[in-house]
Order: sequence, then structure tokens, then C-alpha cells
Amino acid sequence: MSPIVYLISGANRGIGLGIVAQLAVRENTVVFAGARNPSAATDLQALESKYPGKVHIVKLTSTDEADNKAAVAKIKKVAGRLDVVIANAGVSNSYTPSEQVSLDAMREHFEVNVLGPLVLFQASYQLLKASSDTPKFIVVSTFLGSIEVGTKAPFPVLPYGTSKAAVNWLTAKLFWEHPGLIAVPVHPGVVDTDINAFAAEHIPEVGNHPTITVEESATGVLSVVDAAKRDEEAGPKFLSYDGSVIPW
Repeated sequence: MSPIVYLISGANRGIGLGIVAQLAVRENTVVFAGARNPSAATDLQALESKYPGKVHIVKLTSTDEADNKAAVAKIKKVAGRLDVVIANAGVSNSYTPSEQVSLDAMREHFEVNVLGPLVLFQASYQLLKASSDTPKFIVVSTFLGSIEVGTKAPFPVLPYGTSKAAVNWLTAKLFWEHPGLIAVPVHPGVVDTDINAFAAEHIPEVGNHPTITVEESATGVLSVVDAAKRDEEAGPKFLSYDGSVIPW
């Protein structure tokens, strides 16, 4: 039986690293872990050493087409197939009120959070399609990208929220445009990561919000990934790590 082959972007820390760690212990699984700077990804290197032949580090820079294509070419050469892509790499570093937010901040968030997953999809889809009749392209999003829910959150996160709303739209469009593709945006929870700690430094209210651990988030996200199926009648859904549906 062929192994299930995964590609995870932004895998050098936080949720991405947690997902790689949990996949590495599964039977019949091969994981390609993307990092912008593999030589500095010491935690990933430790996993690669601990699980030889199961965890492979690949250089993967968001929106860098050459990096993305080279990573997929390595996957094809080493594993011969690709079943699941989890577009996890993202940025959230602007906490300025809407009337003051810079266009540079907006551009950076759209570049990484929207164009990054698009470039990753464009590089990986042909191998996904050739490997499985029901390949999965999962985007790690956020409840802040929900127009119904996220816009009501009392945090100045315009660049992050709007870029995640855009990548939710992108993910749903990929579902409808590519027969057989299981495309799902997933809210990973409010997770105790460096990004959340940085946000709390700038928005004290964030620090009052309960968080979950990276392990809890990774477990939930992978449960959603494992259970994800294509439903032509209902269409794509925006899911939380606990399996609940979030309004678009």
C-alpha cells in the first residue's frame, strides 16, 4: 500500500511544526516539511533525524514560484506521489486601526496569506491530481477571516482578517473549479504560539482570550483533514479545528 504523502508549508515552527510532529509518528506516512531557511530549522532537523525516510525538509518560500516548483519536483522524485497539501505558512504582524493601517502592511499580508497558497496550489496540483482521485488542499485560515464573525472581533487586524477572507474565497473557488479536489479552509483555534504572543503585546485584549496548545490545534486540524470529503451538493465549508462549521 502506497504511503500517504503530505506537504506542509510554514513547518519550521508553531502549528506547522506540530502537524509535522504528529504526522511523523503515523504509520505509512511521508511528510515533506517546508521552511524558508532549512539550515536554521533546528526543530525540523531533529524530526528529520528521528524519523529518517519519513520526514523530509524542503526549501519553501511563500510566493517564490521556483522554490515551490523545486519542492514539488523533489516530492515527485523521492515519494512519487502527493496526496495532501496543508498551506500553513502565514503572517500576522499589523495591529493598527483601519484609518491608520499602511498599504504596505496590506500588501504584505495579501502576498503571504493569499498569493502564497495560490502559488503552492499551482505548483502542486498536477502531482496531487495524478496521485489521487480525491486529493486534499487544506488552507490554515482563521475565524477572523469570516465576514460574519471575524469583522465583529474587537481587534485592529484589518490586513490579517481581509487577507484570510480572501484566501477563504480562493479555497472555495478551487473546490468548484477542480473536480475531485477536496479544498477546505480551517481555523486552527487561538493557539499559544509566537504569533499570538506578539499580538498580545500590541493588543492586551488578545492576552485575555483563552488559548489552546500547539498539540491540541495540530490534533484538531489533522482530524478535520482526515475526515474531509467532497460534497458536491453542500459545497465547500469553512471548518474549525473542532469540526464545527464557521460562517463564511
